[in-house]
Amino acid sequence: MKLRRAPSRPEHETIVALIDVVLFLLIFFMLIGRMDATAPFMVFPSTAQTGQNLPAGGETVAIAADGRMALNGHPMDPAAIDAALAAAVARDPSLVVRINAHRDAELRHTLALTGKLDAMGVRDIVLIVTPKAP
Repeated sequence: MKLRRAPSRPEHETIVALIDVVLFLLIFFMLIGRMDATAPFMVFPSTAQTGQNLPAGGETVAIAADGRMALNGHPMDPAAIDAALAAAVARDPSLVVRINAHRDAELRHTLALTGKLDAMGVRDIVLIVTPKAP
C-alpha cells in the first residue's frame, strides 16, 4: 500500500516584509527631509534687545487692547495720529517712533500702523515688549 502525500499548496506571498520596508523608507525620508519652506536667499531674523534703554526723543504710539490709540499720552483717532506723525516726519526725517501695544491688542492695529510709518519714510520703529518671566 502506497501512501500518497497530500498535494502541497503553493505558499502565498506575504506582504509583511514589504510593509516594513515602506515604513522604514517613510520614516527615513521624514527624518532627513525638510518640512519647512526655505527662503531662496539668506535671511537673518532681527534680534530682540531686552534691558536696553529706550531711545530718547521721537514719538510714542500706545495701542489699547480694544484698538484705541494715543500719541504721546493723548488719546486720538488713527487719522489724527497719521496726520501728526506725517507732520513730525516732515520736520525730522530721522524720527524714531515707539509702539507700545497692549498684549491683547489685535495684530492688525500694529501692522497697519507700521505699514503707514514705512510709507511715511520712518526708518526706526521700536516695538516695546515685556519679556516673559523665567
